[in-house]
Amino acid sequence: MAQQFVMSRLAPNKVVIFGKTGCPYCYKAVELLEALHLKPGHLEYIDLSSRSDTPDIQDYLLRATGARTVPRIFIGDTCIGGFSDLEALNKSGELETLLKKIGAL
Repeated sequence: MAQQFVMSRLAPNKVVIFGKTGCPYCYKAVELLEALHLKPGHLEYIDLSSRSDTPDIQDYLLRATGARTVPRIFIGDTCIGGFSDLEALNKSGELETLLKKIGAL
């Protein structure tokens, strides 16, 4: 069920962030991406805090991405990691390239 939920949210032309309320790195990830002015509808933040299946979703994310921490950030169907990974991609200039490749910029 957790795998189905995660996979149903991903799309080849979207950036999806799985996060939790109160997580400063989740908010920083959203702020960084919003500052890049993605096209409308290409950024989705999924707050796992209020879900009863959060542990199951995080366990699936661990199996699929190697970590269960949040944020878990997907560009298209590919998990790029967490906030520090997103920040590194941005600083290197690779983030803009990835976002253009999926049509989000």
